Amino acid sequence: MKTVGFIGGYDKLNLVLYIARILALSNKKVLVIDATTLQKTKYVIPTISPTQSYVTEFEGFDVAVGFRSMDMIKDYLGVDKLDYDIALLDVDNQVAASNYDIERNYKNCFVTAFDVYSLKKGVEILNIFQKPVRMVKVLISKNLLKEENEYLDYLTLGAKIAWDKEIISFPIELGNYSVEVINQVISRIKIKKLSDHYKNSLMYLISYIFDEDITSGEIKRIIKNMERD
Repeated sequence: MKTVGFIGGYDKLNLVLYIARILALSNKKVLVIDATTLQKTKYVIPTISPTQSYVTEFEGFDVAVGFRSMDMIKDYLGVDKLDYDIALLDVDNQVAASNYDIERNYKNCFVTAFDVYSLKKGVEILNIFQKPVRMVKVLISKNLLKEENEYLDYLTLGAKIAWDKEIISFPIELGNYSVEVINQVISRIKIKKLSDHYKNSLMYLISYIFDEDITSGEIKRIIKNMERD
């Protein structure tokens, strides 16, 4: 199982869900793990009988909520090894980053906008690592500026992070937020009304992370099919 971490104080849930849906439509068995403080998935993903911790199916993939470690998920499912191709781990705090041992992940993405909370909360997580951890920057900005990236580099000077050269940017656009709200109301994952910039960034991010698992052509085909829904 390949585990990919999405690290940072910024709300990454919708991005993770879009990625999970696309991977699931490529016949990958996917688990989304909500290891955030707020555990937003408890409120936006429907389940018949929610408890403190549970695994539920949603839009072709599984979602684990309320677990403090991988071992707790295994115990809940009664298995010695998780039977998934890919796990997407959403982390926004130091305890979860440590408990889930994200240094061992297949890949890690640092996701942040440039508001003070997102930056400081995200950098707080990065400061716990005792040895260099490789990460790709996923930056949320209206128009990504060189100065913004340089400021992030400055804030993380003391952190043991080995940044990939690649930087993947996603736009801040009101229309994309509206799509997220509608998806939550109808309990579906739809992308038709996302901006072209967002969809292109989504395709690129998936291709960049999962180049061994899914081709760029397949990603484009799946997204085109999703746009018809």
